[in-house]
Amino acid sequence: MKFRNDDYTTACPVTTDNWEIWVPPADPAPDPNKLTPEILSQLAYNSTKLPKPPVVLSPGADRLVVNLGTRVKFEGDFDRVWTTARIDYKGVRMAATTVATPVALKVDAGTADADPQTCTYDLVKGKGGYTVDSSDAGCNVTYRRSSGDGTYPFKASITWKVTWTDSDNPDGPVRQPGLPDGLSTFEQDVTVHEIQAVNR
Repeated sequence: MKFRNDDYTTACPVTTDNWEIWVPPADPAPDPNKLTPEILSQLAYNSTKLPKPPVVLSPGADRLVVNLGTRVKFEGDFDRVWTTARIDYKGVRMAATTVATPVALKVDAGTADADPQTCTYDLVKGKGGYTVDSSDAGCNVTYRRSSGDGTYPFKASITWKVTWTDSDNPDGPVRQPGLPDGLSTFEQDVTVHEIQAVNR
């Protein structure tokens, strides 16, 4: 959504807690009677950048072994992401803020020859943000077959629940209708080796 008017020189800022962009003037000119916080929430939603899951595999991606458990380490807490879109035009002041909260981490081993092939961790709010303790979870991956001369496409995805408020306050009352969930994904090719022993 872009705005333009010959006598309109104030751009519409879209901000988050750690970045800012400006929507330059454009056609058509904004109609204060048609603009709504819901429209601004859509602009904020489309401008939101979600971080990829901070996932590290142990052992490393090129050192996995058949029948040896692979721990999916979720390194570092991270918090909500919010984006505010606002406009100040001919006396009309309006804002909307979308808030994305991480709720679940889904792991996909990339092959049916893994136990389990897919699993999901619930993210919980800690002192430093949202995290998961994968060390005690029963959802770590064990590959049952070597990847041979190729690799398996390991994937980890974060599901984000997205809400919005009709102000520049991310903690304001949640408004309806709601917004679609967000998704951010980490992908990595993994090599699974098979260790063979010779008995004499």
